[in-house]
Amino acid sequence: MNIIAIIPARGGSKGIKRKNLVPIKDKPLVAYSIQHALESKLINRVIVSSDDDEIIQVSRDYGAEVPFVRPAELAEDHILDLPVFEHALQFLKDTEGYEADVVVHLRPTTPYRKSEWIDEAIELFLKHPESDAVRSVSKPEKHPYRMFTLDKEGFLDPIMKHEHPEPFLLRRQDHPDVYHYNCVIDITRPSTIFEKKSMTGNRLFPYIMNPPDVVDIDTLEDLQFVRTLYQDKL
Repeated sequence: MNIIAIIPARGGSKGIKRKNLVPIKDKPLVAYSIQHALESKLINRVIVSSDDDEIIQVSRDYGAEVPFVRPAELAEDHILDLPVFEHALQFLKDTEGYEADVVVHLRPTTPYRKSEWIDEAIELFLKHPESDAVRSVSKPEKHPYRMFTLDKEGFLDPIMKHEHPEPFLLRRQDHPDVYHYNCVIDITRPSTIFEKKSMTGNRLFPYIMNPPDVVDIDTLEDLQFVRTLYQDKL
């Protein structure tokens, strides 16, 4: 099977300047996801999609292919994942005749990710041909039964009131299991991307992870957290 990992790593970022190149321990951030993909036993092609010359060179230095420069219009802040992946897969088809069977999306913001987790998620995906995609999830630190929005008059409005009239009053042990999408591993089908115009489709299967294993760098605080607590794991 053609199992491709695509790592989207644009040059711009708001929270942390040049985030994908920021050093952690002995490597730039993007290098960790490249390493994870190369160490997978099931992934047989690793691509980085970037608009940035320095990220492109670093990615090649660490063993990834960079067969194209991402168009500038696909590297702006508001661009979602779908058009980036459509572009990468269509480019490979048009220029090489290459068509993937499985697409693994590894965000470069996750420096702590074991290659065996990737392989487990791929195997889970292959065992469920009825699914459109697999995404890694974990239990949230705060349960949505105790979360609110504000109504038009400024009063607290429980977001889970459709499940229980007073969900915030339930005991913790009475809360149902819930999971949040943690951005560590995404796996999808090209047909989900091109035919359903979605990265997930509507039949999404979970790869469940332990919360302490979840790392996603979005802010300077996240970066410091990783440098402090995950230094020995990287």
